[in-house]
Amino acid sequence: MDRPPDVLLVLAKSPVAGLAKTRLCPPASPSDAAAIAAAALLDTLDAVAGVPGARVMVAWTGDLAGAQYAAELGRALAGVERFEQSEGPLERRIAGAHAEVARRAPGSAVLQIGMDTPQVDADTLTAALIALRSPDGRVVRAGVAGTEPGGTEPVDAVLGPALDGGWWALGLRDPRRAAAVAEVPMSRSDTGELTRGALLGAGLRVATLATVRDVDDANDAHIVAAEAPHGRFAAQVHARLRPPVGGTC
Repeated sequence: MDRPPDVLLVLAKSPVAGLAKTRLCPPASPSDAAAIAAAALLDTLDAVAGVPGARVMVAWTGDLAGAQYAAELGRALAGVERFEQSEGPLERRIAGAHAEVARRAPGSAVLQIGMDTPQVDADTLTAALIALRSPDGRVVRAGVAGTEPGGTEPVDAVLGPALDGGWWALGLRDPRRAAAVAEVPMSRSDTGELTRGALLGAGLRVATLATVRDVDDANDAHIVAAEAPHGRFAAQVHARLRPPVGGTC
């Protein structure tokens, strides 16, 4: 029997001025920060849409009507399955989103990302899914994933570390196993380490994806814009966010 398609899950927050990317303020204004967040989300939606054969879901929170670039976001979201995030802290909302994927797509593997890594493209996401489906977590493209632990058994999870100590991607063969991270505190310098420990503690075999910078502050925004200079995110950063003091990042 053919296996069901993999699911790409995007955890997204409506880019409303004053509520989105507030760590960009200053130097950005609240509306400029929200516009940058909207551009990051649009680039992310382009990336997931470019992964062949994947089923795209978006776990959403916030008021779309009040978002920057609401019309463009509405068009992009019309082509995906969108559902509301559950209540509670981020770690529980992550676990809840994976549980909803399991309900909607039984038997599918899932790869979850957020909207703070607009430089991640469809090729990188495809490679991460290959790592999740490969016997030992290896992928064809060097540097995208390593293997932990080794062997010939399939991995159960892939985790993409972020430079700030968090993580940018979580992939699971069985999305119900995200319950393991429901009590892991997010947005801390040790979140990645704690998440890995929770997955390993639940008996999962974990492969490591490449480390990626996510966008937290203005310095991150300029570096990521340079990594992906042709996207909407880069255009908005250059138009709305002045360079950091001292020149280039």
